[in-house]
Amino acid sequence: MKDLGKNSVTRHQIGEEAAGQRIDNYLVKLLKGVPKSHVYRILRSGEVRVNAGRAKPDYRIQTGDELRIPPVRVAERPARATPPVSEALERAVLFEDEHLLALNKPSGLAVHGGSGLSFGVIEQLRGQRPHARFFELVHRLDRDTSGVLLVAKKRSALTTLHAALREGQVKKYYLVLVKGKWRNQKQVVRLNLHKYLLASGERRVAVKEEGQESHTVFELKRAWQDYSLLQAELKTGRTHQIRVHLAHLGFPIAGDDKYGDFNLNKQLARDGLKRMFLHAASVGFRHPASGAKMVVEAPLPAELQKFLDALS
Repeated sequence: MKDLGKNSVTRHQIGEEAAGQRIDNYLVKLLKGVPKSHVYRILRSGEVRVNAGRAKPDYRIQTGDELRIPPVRVAERPARATPPVSEALERAVLFEDEHLLALNKPSGLAVHGGSGLSFGVIEQLRGQRPHARFFELVHRLDRDTSGVLLVAKKRSALTTLHAALREGQVKKYYLVLVKGKWRNQKQVVRLNLHKYLLASGERRVAVKEEGQESHTVFELKRAWQDYSLLQAELKTGRTHQIRVHLAHLGFPIAGDDKYGDFNLNKQLARDGLKRMFLHAASVGFRHPASGAKMVVEAPLPAELQKFLDALS
């Protein structure tokens, strides 16, 4: 165990990246290893001061606030492994300014660690840019999906973009290759999706009446004898939404190892398609600071374009 601030009071100034958070949540993160009950005790007793005054647990900290934190004992944490430096991730930057980073995420890379993975995009970004004060995912992409991924560099950008997502103001378009001949030029799909776990603990999603409402608009872009290339516009952002909608309709995504045609996938791998053909092609939104309209696009990866060329 060790004492925060070497047995003395610590004074901590709030930066812009933390503004807007509740002080109790902020302290729980800052004082890792300190029981939540103790964090609330020092808040309620007035031992934590904000600009020399008391603060309730639900106070939202502001840029420039000075916190006075009494000495507390926190558990020593084992040294964490360092995320690998990924030059490919730096090359994948599509847009960046002081508020926002947009990446062309490669297929096979998770957006965050967990489920047996030590590092994802967000951990690698934090490891490669140790002086950056804030990196948080604006939204998620499946590990095997490539394409546009937005990362906020300020909390204000994160909250603004999350609000835009909730209000349907962010336009997300995907390109997807399916097995079969798509019948309609444009098709609106509304199916409720239910999440569940397999015995192994792996997450799955199924179409069920009691599930969450989900809405996708599909548009036919190109057709071959046995395959169809679709544009999918996400109106809601449910887990595995495009994959489950298409599988339920009888049009499995080429290379989908969870909901697809497994025998077909083996043949596709022999033919050169060794991943799922699902790509986040573009994201449209208003810039979280300026309000300017933006569209960030990611070109189709070479391996997917090569497979389309072979179909032709």
